[in-house]
Amino acid sequence: MAEDKFDAIVVGAGPSGCAAAIRLAQTGLEVVLIERGETPGSKNLSGGVLYGNCLNDLIPGFVEEAPIERFISNHVTTFITGDSWFSLDYKTNSFTEPPYNGYTVLRVRFDAWLAEKAEEAGVMIISGIRVDELVIEDGRVTGVTAGDDTLLADVVIAADGANSFLAQQAGLRGRIEHHHIAVGAKGVIGLPQDVLEDRFHLLGQEGVAYAMVGNVTHGVAGGGFFYTNKDSLSVGIVMRLDDLMKSKRQSSEIFEDFLRHPLLEPLLKDGQLLEYGAHLVPEGGLEMMPKLGMPGMLVSGDAAGFAINSALVVRGMDLAIGSGMMAAEAVLAAREKGAFGEEMVSHYQQLLDGSFVMRDLHTYEKAPAFLETERLYDTYPAFVTDLMRRVFVSDGTPKEHLMKMAMASMKDNDLSVLKLGQDGLKGIKAL
Repeated sequence: MAEDKFDAIVVGAGPSGCAAAIRLAQTGLEVVLIERGETPGSKNLSGGVLYGNCLNDLIPGFVEEAPIERFISNHVTTFITGDSWFSLDYKTNSFTEPPYNGYTVLRVRFDAWLAEKAEEAGVMIISGIRVDELVIEDGRVTGVTAGDDTLLADVVIAADGANSFLAQQAGLRGRIEHHHIAVGAKGVIGLPQDVLEDRFHLLGQEGVAYAMVGNVTHGVAGGGFFYTNKDSLSVGIVMRLDDLMKSKRQSSEIFEDFLRHPLLEPLLKDGQLLEYGAHLVPEGGLEMMPKLGMPGMLVSGDAAGFAINSALVVRGMDLAIGSGMMAAEAVLAAREKGAFGEEMVSHYQQLLDGSFVMRDLHTYEKAPAFLETERLYDTYPAFVTDLMRRVFVSDGTPKEHLMKMAMASMKDNDLSVLKLGQDGLKGIKAL
């Protein structure tokens, strides 16, 4: 059995794992990054939005060389029923100038680029290998085994995704509850760049991000989205696993219905499905966060449950990158003291607590519970679209004041002032 000793082993070559590995290697440490996929990014589906510029702290000027698709110039939030929809469209010139607020990326390309930056920093990347288990001696993680090989290190950073096997094996988390996990069914639809820019009224590298709630998930707690890339659209739905199981529906069926919705169908017309798949994503926020480490090991990114879904914005990559960098900083501090025990874990927690990662997670800690509100997926979209129909219809009958129309729409959709007030207060506290 072969044994090799490194300063650090990072498991998972997503944004969090790559960020941690790069930061460690930048200081001259010998780091190995292990990825289960054939190449970094090969297991990832569709695309997403990278918010903020935390990556700039790790790779200054990254936007000049990273495979960025578009910067997000406007956000659209849509309430949708089977045949109607109402959108709130926000756009500001400040999002069209550097430093940009958010960027669309295709993870296959972006993760591969980030892994290349890790190699340039001196990281050894081993792809196509699954880590079978941790090596634990006297209550401390000292390495990993992969097939017949054992790799040893001062510290292991687990960045192995939402269903982190390593965190579970280490006893840092138990079985993940189904209501803390969602199924993301996603696809990439190819469209000529000029057609895409014309349909979405985009100039240059401008892009748009849609978040949709209502009929798109057929009553399953969750929502739909699509983002514009250079010459494609990242389209998908995210559905809470426990609710999807109760519905006895297939995620692929709901996704196909989503693509045929009258809102999306003309936007996707003549597009080519380039990619489709489904995977698990963390949805529980702080409630699903495990213990963040043990002697010799830290947990970061999706493996730690670091994701935010506020219904308005879905975030994950920025939290992953931030937590990976802070895991690396905690390791570097531990290395100076020559001790990789509980003090390292505590320092990692302190770094997170003082950062945007944990502060934002606390800000939106009530969002998962709010998104369990069933009326979000039927009653409110029906109420909003019915009210708008009353406002805009002109059929020769006298018009009523807006308040009277609102009360009539509430009555027709079984929505009382009390329910509206309760849900509104819950939403304000959550968002």
